Amino acid sequence: MTKFLKDLLGSDEPLFALTLQQLEAVTGRKSIDIAYMADITHRAHTVMREIGLDTADTTEHELYKALNARATDTKLFADTADVGLIYNNGQIISFNLDDIKENQSAPYEQRTVRHMQCRVQLTLVDLYYRVAEDKEAVNQLAHQAKLDVCNLEEYHVEPTATTPANEPQGPNILCIGDIFTDAFITLGDDTAKIIKEGDMEWLAVPFGRKPPYEKVDIVKSVGPSPNVAVSIARLGYQAGLMAWIGGDATGQEALEHLHAEHVSTESMVIEQDKATSYWYVLCYKADRTMLVKSEKYRYEWCDPATKPDWIYLAYLGEDSWPLHEGLLNYLERNPDVKFALQPGTFQFKWGLEKMAPLYARSNIALMNREEAMDVTGLPYDSVTNLANGLHELGPETVVITDGPNGSYASQNGRLLTIPNYPDPAPPVERTGAGDAFSSTFVAAIAAGEPLETALAWAPINSMNVVQHVGAQKGLLSLDEIKGYLASAPAEYVVKEFQG
Repeated sequence: MTKFLKDLLGSDEPLFALTLQQLEAVTGRKSIDIAYMADITHRAHTVMREIGLDTADTTEHELYKALNARATDTKLFADTADVGLIYNNGQIISFNLDDIKENQSAPYEQRTVRHMQCRVQLTLVDLYYRVAEDKEAVNQLAHQAKLDVCNLEEYHVEPTATTPANEPQGPNILCIGDIFTDAFITLGDDTAKIIKEGDMEWLAVPFGRKPPYEKVDIVKSVGPSPNVAVSIARLGYQAGLMAWIGGDATGQEALEHLHAEHVSTESMVIEQDKATSYWYVLCYKADRTMLVKSEKYRYEWCDPATKPDWIYLAYLGEDSWPLHEGLLNYLERNPDVKFALQPGTFQFKWGLEKMAPLYARSNIALMNREEAMDVTGLPYDSVTNLANGLHELGPETVVITDGPNGSYASQNGRLLTIPNYPDPAPPVERTGAGDAFSSTFVAAIAAGEPLETALAWAPINSMNVVQHVGAQKGLLSLDEIKGYLASAPAEYVVKEFQG
């Protein structure tokens, strides 16, 4: 496995193999090199299958030509910046889009793999750095093997195929919240099961064994606010993100991803001495269990360089209250900036008394039915009472989602409801469904659409997201949403709710 990475990097550094052994030792022998090699190969084969190539019977020349022919398909190469394949004759084929674009004007013998090798180098060091207790030792070992000589200054970022061709129009919405990279680990029935204990359900795997997993998907630059920002940009509106990342390769990848999705990063905060947050998602059937570890950031408010029309606040870490106070001060100084609030875990934990000023300032508040109960202290049985209870806290518009029962929106004394848009196939994975719904609703209202339109658009984006792994792959453009709406079944209609 060390040989694979050494050859992929084209390293002639004699200390390379020894360095990897030492990196494994200082990180508890987690076989990171083996897992990374397997991940690279998996992503390469995924792309090959998508373009109709046999992974066991495609020559290096055939692969090279096929990749070059897809150089404009940026979506295909969205997750392959650090991917390359080594053939038995030692020839390396890069799946990095920068390499592919350069190779279009070069003969096969003069092809480049330098961008891919740079990304492999950075990612490999970051994987060890993220799990090591002695991070300085990782830095020293990386320097010893010359794994710290690469930088990303030569990279250019292309928009993905799902990015609108024209410049974003309409409202400028700044999203604020934490950002993560998610590793989705899919478990099968031979590996996991659900155990029920009273009202609690536990995801169980054999203890002390080596149960297999079906696949792993690495999804970058996610979290409620990044998901919302990407969704808004896909819809064709102006989106920005204020989030906190570390000065590592994962953070750099986050910035590249946001650029590619036409999300402004001028408000992003980079803390060079920190790591970027990384979560693990255990997927079993259509549900997921998330193993979360949010890095500790300073969360200091800084006025955005470009004044937004709207600010959308979602999940932030438990140490972020000073940032909330800075946001409130900014909103007081800029009363024309509208505010949407989608509270997350710690914002709910802080309780109503602490969060009251934010509810009072919000133009839109969005949450599910159970969360509305917790915030208002009102019983479950009446959506009308829950909506009115939220209105009393200050929001002009209230949105309550209710799982299989559909969703509700309340504004100016009107309570509307709509069922879920029917799934074209069983859901693949539900992460991000709520973010897709909320972002679409807020974007529609911000763009001046009526309540009925916002409520009709939102479930469509949510429906398509759950047909894919991860929170962003299935996000739709506005034209695609309108297409689904035009072909919606007769029962998919907004109605006045009485109850």
